[in-house]
Amino acid sequence: MIEDLLPSFLRHSSISRIADGGVYITDRRALPFVRREVFCPDAEAVAKAIREMVTQGGGPLEAALNVLLLTYRTAPGRLDEAVDMLSASRPTNTTMKRELEAAMERFRNGEEMEGIVASVFERYDGIYDRLSDIGESLIHDGDGILTTCFPEHTFMLSVRKAMDRGKDVSVYVPETRPYLQGAHLTEPCLREMGVRCYLITDGMPAHFMREGRIHLYMTAADLALRDRTVVNKTGTLSNAIAAARYGIPYYAFSVGIDEGRSRDDIVIEYRDGESLRSIGGVRTADEHAEALYPCFDIIESDLVAGIVTEGGIL
Repeated sequence: MIEDLLPSFLRHSSISRIADGGVYITDRRALPFVRREVFCPDAEAVAKAIREMVTQGGGPLEAALNVLLLTYRTAPGRLDEAVDMLSASRPTNTTMKRELEAAMERFRNGEEMEGIVASVFERYDGIYDRLSDIGESLIHDGDGILTTCFPEHTFMLSVRKAMDRGKDVSVYVPETRPYLQGAHLTEPCLREMGVRCYLITDGMPAHFMREGRIHLYMTAADLALRDRTVVNKTGTLSNAIAAARYGIPYYAFSVGIDEGRSRDDIVIEYRDGESLRSIGGVRTADEHAEALYPCFDIIESDLVAGIVTEGGIL
């Protein structure tokens, strides 16, 4: 099973689960120091947890699917309302919105919600498996790989498969301020898998590129367009620019292309600047400092060597 190859943080039950009349979501903000769960009794609470970064990346989709199933069991008349709330919780996560709407369309056409949700989980396991086969093929023996934020299933599986095929790889992991997903999630996951990895600050990738220690740049994509424009965590753009300067290819993994959308349709969320004035509850700047926090970058297509999709490399 694909789950057997993944680090513990990325197994389904470690992301989200239904129990006690609600949905438990693993609080990634507390990892790796504390493993705790946030209990959400309904879709409104799950949407709030997604907005507050209890889970991110592929986590919101799993939590949303679980609460969709819970809503079907407990308040089927609120399914459409639940989908609207969840879809609005993370505007850039169009995959979640797309999958929830597709699930509802199948339900309206007579399919059972239990089977729909189970099939989506199974389909995504297959997608991660296929995408990581392509990702592994892009990794060469001796490569130093840079990533950004928490690249989740496809990247982890790509590296795992590369190692299983005897390739010697190293991964460079920027800390990813202000939530430190790189430091708190990516690095521990890679270390658990036995991958040689180095934690670096967000400002260091260009240094290691110039030194010749990085040969490949790979990230997830929060959103990807047909013209190869990528939207991903803030910091991805500056790394992609540096990678282009040093002739290093940048590939993004995407479980789905947003057809029919253009760059003009993309809305970049700005979050509360308090996230920049403190980290983990520790004050790092004066409380009156005016801070700006755009939480995603738009990476222009000319900086992208390719987007890894189910159909191959776009």
